[in-house]
Amino acid sequence: MSPVELLRQLISTPSFSRSEDATAALLFDAFAGMGFGPRRFRNNVWAVSEGFDASRLTLMLNSHHDTVRPSDAYTRNPFEPVTEGDRLYGLGSNDAGASVVALTETFRRMRGAALPFNLMLAITAEEEVTGENGMRAFLPHVRELGYGPDMAVVGEPTGMQPAIGERGLLVLDCTSRGVTGHAARNEGVNAIYKAMADIERLRAFTFPRQSELLGPVGLQVTQIQAGRQHNVVPDECRWVVDVRTTDAYSNEETAAMLQQAIESEAVPRSFRVRASALEVSHPLVQAAVALGKTPFVSPTTSDMSQLSHPGQAGQLSHCPAVKMGPGQSSRSHSADEFVLTSEIESAINDYISYLNNLSDLLRQ
Repeated sequence: MSPVELLRQLISTPSFSRSEDATAALLFDAFAGMGFGPRRFRNNVWAVSEGFDASRLTLMLNSHHDTVRPSDAYTRNPFEPVTEGDRLYGLGSNDAGASVVALTETFRRMRGAALPFNLMLAITAEEEVTGENGMRAFLPHVRELGYGPDMAVVGEPTGMQPAIGERGLLVLDCTSRGVTGHAARNEGVNAIYKAMADIERLRAFTFPRQSELLGPVGLQVTQIQAGRQHNVVPDECRWVVDVRTTDAYSNEETAAMLQQAIESEAVPRSFRVRASALEVSHPLVQAAVALGKTPFVSPTTSDMSQLSHPGQAGQLSHCPAVKMGPGQSSRSHSADEFVLTSEIESAINDYISYLNNLSDLLRQ
């Protein structure tokens, strides 16, 4: 089966996050037909290269087969793959079906090559929602079985440029508490004013350390809710802070520092979307630079956020990773999503050259 035909089948098969059973079955059968000897863990489908040797490093070629739901702005059937010239339209074509099929074809061609590392092809689920049954479950599972991985290429639409960093995400649900009273008599303690004071504290707050790659931690108050009626002083004000974290601090450290800076209660929703940063000197990066690629910091998050966190509480594993794949991030989650079929073929050639470059670097 050609990469484009596999992508057409994926587009035709709905695979919303947490409901990817059908595309998992499709991928498993396709991999079996290619002789990969695939395995399936929940809706994550994976295979390893011929002659797998646990004493060697393992490079994971990873992308995801779940999609977001189509927006109401679609003018086409999102599940009907239509080719017009070089464009292939359909939901998930760009994010991240093109990476799925390009990495699959790369694995097919290179799985028997004499590389100084093992290859693992892992097409995972629930990436769009950072779900419990996607990479967060898959990585501990394969590690327990002794398959690594030790490093990774994460396929996402980056124009085949290597993203070597992503900011993490920390959402704080904050509550400011006061004392209710009658507004006309100036009674009580206004929780809105307490929230305003804390918001100003956060606006003025600076972190002592700054990431060399990712820059300063970003912070925005994005929601606020308080009050029951016009003449009652509110005794509670709820507000939300969106924090874009960096590798200068763990998510846990970031939350603790912000809590200490304010009087209101700040409850993190999750610590799991962590910042990623990789040194430009790392072989994963240098193998791409040797192809004329330009490293950059990605504005979007991916399953790379589940991989690259040495020594942080709650980590899944330490696995250095770059994010690199065909397509453009600007097309992701957009109406009438498409990818260029020429981007897929070019990506396959780039991935193969990348693996050869990485092999040369690791042999040195």
